[in-house]
Amino acid sequence: MSSCGTPRPTESFMHTRRSPVKVIQLVTMSLFTLVAGVFWGTWFSLSRSIASITPAAFLEIGHTMIANLGGPMSLLIPATITSMLVLVIALYRRHDTAAFVLAATALGLLVVSTAITLSINVPIDDQIAGWTVGTLPADWERIRNRWEFYHGLRTALTLVGAGCLFASALWTQHGQRDLQRAKLRAA
Repeated sequence: MSSCGTPRPTESFMHTRRSPVKVIQLVTMSLFTLVAGVFWGTWFSLSRSIASITPAAFLEIGHTMIANLGGPMSLLIPATITSMLVLVIALYRRHDTAAFVLAATALGLLVVSTAITLSINVPIDDQIAGWTVGTLPADWERIRNRWEFYHGLRTALTLVGAGCLFASALWTQHGQRDLQRAKLRAA
């Protein structure tokens, strides 16, 4: 660094050393955003008008979404939870209390959202996957409404969790060691 704080010509973003916590945060925020995006996108595009969709359209959309999302989400959610665990442990070890509490809250909300998904939404998806227009149960609208309610709940929990995760990144302390390293590199 020059005396006025601007980077020297030989320094670049790719050549500066990045904190492992920053890398973990980047990966975790990317994964969490994908999960929240799938939930939010489904709620925003489908759930708000689901009651007005005909049974045939509901089944066509439902079968397509179950087929398209089941596999990827069964990998994405565990990867996100694993990444969150790594981040929470790293923040705990750094004694970064505010960031730790926010990240742990995000992890907790994602775990609750996953529990809702696995205990309520996926079993309903499994039922819907076997339905046809001719085999719709008499109470299919009640089942659909139950799915929709819990989908809205898991979406809200996941969005709040994403907010906590992003806030955690903003409140991460970089500590005196990081500042000292930066000063040594600049000298």
